[in-house]
Amino acid sequence: MNPFFQRHRLGTPLVLCLALLLMTLLSFTGSAGLQRTVTEILIRVVMVVGLFIFVGHSGVMSFGHMAFVGIGAYGVAWTTMEPSMKLLMLPGLHTLLQQADLPWVFATVLGALLAAFVALLAGSVILRLSGIAASIATFSLLAIFNVIYSNWDTVTGGASSIVGIPTPVEDWQALAFAVLAIVLAHLHSISRYGLGLRSVREEPVAAQSCGINAWRQLLVAFVLSAFVCGLGGGLDAQFLGVVNPDAYYLSRTFTCLTMLVIGGSASLSGAVTGVIVLSVLIELLVRFEAGVTLGAMTIHLPTGSQEIVVGVVMVLMLIRRPAGLMRGRDWSWPMRSTPAKANLKARTPN
Repeated sequence: MNPFFQRHRLGTPLVLCLALLLMTLLSFTGSAGLQRTVTEILIRVVMVVGLFIFVGHSGVMSFGHMAFVGIGAYGVAWTTMEPSMKLLMLPGLHTLLQQADLPWVFATVLGALLAAFVALLAGSVILRLSGIAASIATFSLLAIFNVIYSNWDTVTGGASSIVGIPTPVEDWQALAFAVLAIVLAHLHSISRYGLGLRSVREEPVAAQSCGINAWRQLLVAFVLSAFVCGLGGGLDAQFLGVVNPDAYYLSRTFTCLTMLVIGGSASLSGAVTGVIVLSVLIELLVRFEAGVTLGAMTIHLPTGSQEIVVGVVMVLMLIRRPAGLMRGRDWSWPMRSTPAKANLKARTPN
């Protein structure tokens, strides 16, 4: 393989991972609150990158991926909590889950695999639809998840929160999984499945005439994206130490979709950039809602300003820059010229 092409292919994930590493290192120069904020950003990166794997390549807007985040979170709760607490709070769990006390990494992967399995079953039906019908079906999946988990008292704790989940996830653990999510997304995008799915998105008739099975390409991306979102849910549960069905419903769905749209859903760099930009904006708004003193003046925004401002920003982005901040482009390692330009220069006489 051409060495230039190898560097170009690896440039995007390398730049993104280095940027996240630098952000993590810089957090140690601040307070514990700053480190906690950076950890939250890294966990959001995992979730939004998981959403990008399906939405970015298929062009189908999914409102149901937060269900997979919730499945991963509850999967971790079932397999890492103290057996005595599970017996008290979740008496309906199967005996194997009641006695399970798994290491956190294994439990996180297991929860993600459970999310991928549910995506395989649901996606095999939902993805036979297309366009807005498929998007509505994914929202139905989210609603089904919320209803089941809010009412299955003996297994999920119902509408109340499950507490007592171990919290081993900090910045470095979240960074490792964010890097893993970026690598998986990049490998999928350059694989025949990612290329095939993009061809289905751009020219469905031409892709079908070339023998590309659109349903299979969509299903592969749907399952992989659910797996990555499940990883994000497992990290979130083991960072906060608590899970609740409403934490993985409309509010977080809107937040993650906004991050993807603002950054640009057509590129991996857009997904990561959107998370960082919107997370910084949300953090600033939260601080201003609590009250910020500037000299002799105190700025105090009304409660709820965060949601209003984020909504306005999303509307303005859709109007002024519908392709997002990155406009479908990816960050890459600086290059002097492309192979085509280099060959042209070599063949041009003086």
